Amino acid sequence: MAHLLADPGFERAIKYVMPDADFKELSEKLLKINNKDDFQRHIMLDILLMLERATTSGVTDTGIDSLDLSKSRLFITNHRDIVLDASFLGLAMLRHGLPAQEVALGDNLLIYDWISDLVRLNKGIIVKRNLRLTKALEAAKQLSGYIHYCIQKKGESVWIAQREGRAKDSNDVTQESVLKMLALAGDAPSLAGRLMELNITPTSISYEYDPNDYLKAREFLARRRDPEFKKSQRDDLFSMETGILQYKGSVNFAVGPCINSELEKLVDCADKVEVVRKVCALIDEHIHRGYKIFPLNYIAYDTVNSTDRFKDCYTAEDVEKFNVYLDGQIAKVDLPDVTDDERAFMRHAILDMYANPLRNKLAAEGE
Repeated sequence: MAHLLADPGFERAIKYVMPDADFKELSEKLLKINNKDDFQRHIMLDILLMLERATTSGVTDTGIDSLDLSKSRLFITNHRDIVLDASFLGLAMLRHGLPAQEVALGDNLLIYDWISDLVRLNKGIIVKRNLRLTKALEAAKQLSGYIHYCIQKKGESVWIAQREGRAKDSNDVTQESVLKMLALAGDAPSLAGRLMELNITPTSISYEYDPNDYLKAREFLARRRDPEFKKSQRDDLFSMETGILQYKGSVNFAVGPCINSELEKLVDCADKVEVVRKVCALIDEHIHRGYKIFPLNYIAYDTVNSTDRFKDCYTAEDVEKFNVYLDGQIAKVDLPDVTDDERAFMRHAILDMYANPLRNKLAAEGE
């Protein structure tokens, strides 16, 4: 804590996010805290409530009341926002009187020392990336072992995204390598059995607006112009800042049931490739069914499919409001010499982002 407070970057970040905060008073409060649960309940809860008031029209949840509180679990979710997916899930847990879960996140986000300190104070589990093959396997075994330890021995739930990085087009699909990593540790002889030890609980995150939608469209265009384009650390930091501070509308977490009863049917399957494929599909189906669909999702779906299938789910005023929003987001793209064709390309990319949750929900429900 003392190391965090000594970093001028942390002070600048606090004053930027919370301009009305008395940093001296906050520092004194922080130095009295000596465990992570108190840090989350007495510091982070207030910050998250402030962000909820300032940048959303409310963070809601379903399914937490139905959780078996005698078990810790692995929440696997779709991934929209670099920071707030796990943070707002923690907020929902705290609101129900439960401890916030531990959080697995990539070391590519640890751009500054104060971010590393803050991540660890927030129960962060560091996922090591971009390692050589032998080191990558060693790190994956360590990560898997720690997640199993958290859930089976430590009594802590854990959050992990269903894939490395966000699905830029909001087409949320579970990455097989995530499940393979999770199955590296555990006591059960079968792959499905080792996954059962984690009490996997698929959870759907729905943001009405994605503040990073224009940045994702910008990235699509940059890559269209130059297939070798790669984001910089500064790009990642700006995405984090934008996601945290800009307006998101309504945010919803739908916590589904633990999938152990479905995994049990796969315990005797000797084909590990087939098991991983089926579990990925199972998680995807639960996440897709849990989406909360907003009027702009219906508008985007009808627009990209040139249909009026969902015309009763939105008004002419909703359409006008969404079009104004799209124009405003595309106007923020700072690439040089953007042509009309490129603007149309980015507009279609953003429309796809908002159409895909509905498209996947319909498929999951057999419609």
